[in-house]
Amino acid sequence: MSVIMTLAVAGDPKGIEQYASANTEKMEAVLEAAKRHGLIAHRFYGSEDGGSLMVLDEWPDRQSFESFFQEQGPEIRPMFEAAGVSAQIEPTLWRELSTNDAYGWGV
Repeated sequence: MSVIMTLAVAGDPKGIEQYASANTEKMEAVLEAAKRHGLIAHRFYGSEDGGSLMVLDEWPDRQSFESFFQEQGPEIRPMFEAAGVSAQIEPTLWRELSTNDAYGWGV
């Protein structure tokens, strides 16, 4: 069963967008590396108040994400620095619970 990875930090979402716009090749390279490690889905989100950002990924398993993150950490860090993030980046991994009320995402 796949896992969800969230990474939420205080920072400027516009900074990530500006970094992505100015560094398309770097963004594409990280995405390609993620796909090689098994990435299923990926999105960046910014809070409505403009003070936080979040990454939301789906991975086949914890090991796939951890392998990617260890390899690409040095490439990922500048993205967050562009958004003013100086705190440690700490992803959280989530497993799906059996609650018999799943909806969407191809259920």
